[in-house]
Amino acid sequence: MIGRRSLLGLTFCTCYLASHLTNKYVLSVLKFTYPTLFQGWQTFLGGLLLHVSWKLGWVEINSSSRSNVLAWLPASVLFVGIIYAGSRALSRLVSIRMYSTLHLLSSLSLCYFHKCIQKEKTSPTKICSALFLVAAAGCLPFQDAQFDPDGYFWAVIHLFCVGAYKILRKSQKPSVLSDIDQQYLNYIFSVALLVFASHPTGDLFRALDFPLLYFYSFHGSCCASGILGFFLMLSTVKLKSILAPGQCAAWIFFAKVTTAALSLVLFDVILTRAAVGCFLLGGLGEALLVFSERRSS
Repeated sequence: MIGRRSLLGLTFCTCYLASHLTNKYVLSVLKFTYPTLFQGWQTFLGGLLLHVSWKLGWVEINSSSRSNVLAWLPASVLFVGIIYAGSRALSRLVSIRMYSTLHLLSSLSLCYFHKCIQKEKTSPTKICSALFLVAAAGCLPFQDAQFDPDGYFWAVIHLFCVGAYKILRKSQKPSVLSDIDQQYLNYIFSVALLVFASHPTGDLFRALDFPLLYFYSFHGSCCASGILGFFLMLSTVKLKSILAPGQCAAWIFFAKVTTAALSLVLFDVILTRAAVGCFLLGGLGEALLVFSERRSS
């Protein structure tokens, strides 16, 4: 019989897999490359579902003071950068595994924060992990047979925002804002900013000429992406609240590997031996990072 924690982990993996593959399908196969509209729709639907869940008593959102909301505003700005740049990168990079390998560099931001800012000791395992991740991400662009400079540019912006977001969350003093509160504020700020930005970026008018605008496959995929993103957020919050950091990291690693493997089958990807070597090196680096997390938890 599957235990509660295993069931929660499998639910998280399912949501992670379905959400990323759906997003990749909309961005790369359907080619709906208007990130202000796509991410604005996702955050609007996520915020709406979270608000309804709060009113129904399924989740708890605390009424925060203006000072707490303003203190969280820089993190919300970074969150917009994360989803916008991530959407641009995922639409240009052919493989989700390439996206994930570059994304792993954001994990090094916390290692740097702990070692250089908080003067904490770093284990040899984490140092080896960092070296493997840097080597994998540094070599990958040169071994990518379908190299797209714009995709890698936005991936760098994405990982910078993710790293800054993690450091900001870690460095802030404990507040009354729970993970759900933080995500609720992120949703509200993102919708407001992305809707406002859709006109000056030109996405609003270019989307009117999108060839699949009135097709049910496009409507269904967009709805699925928003709903799956919401459930991924809920399952992630639940996973981190119940499991130890090491166990949580292990489930996230399993979800990433499964998603990357399926993406290679479902999407048209040209792989070279060197690129596969970069993937394996990045996977080894992340596995060592998970191992160090489990030992320290």
